[in-house]
Amino acid sequence: MKLSEIVRQLSLEVKAAPEKLDVEVTGGYVCDLLSYVMANGKAGDLWITIQGHPNIIAVASLINLAGIVVVEGAKIDPGTVEKAEQEDVPLLVTNETAYVVAGRLYALGASDA
Repeated sequence: MKLSEIVRQLSLEVKAAPEKLDVEVTGGYVCDLLSYVMANGKAGDLWITIQGHPNIIAVASLINLAGIVVVEGAKIDPGTVEKAEQEDVPLLVTNETAYVVAGRLYALGASDA
């Protein structure tokens, strides 16, 4: 499923890299520990987190994630948006909880299966 469709279906706000929303999302990963995401996230996953510091962009680039959804209205550092633009990493935000976003993403058919 295209990230643009997920953005539309989940009413996500795009903070960075809107030109990269045509990427294919093949699964999802929910975690706030960067080391876990690096070890267990897969290329094409949409990462759901409350983290908002610039290191999330480095992790997403490293393992070729489809994008990042920062949930629960968590604060995003200004440098994070700038780094996401530089690295072409779609950065999305919502006030919904990680639980709700993950459930809705799964219901849309984005899974690791």
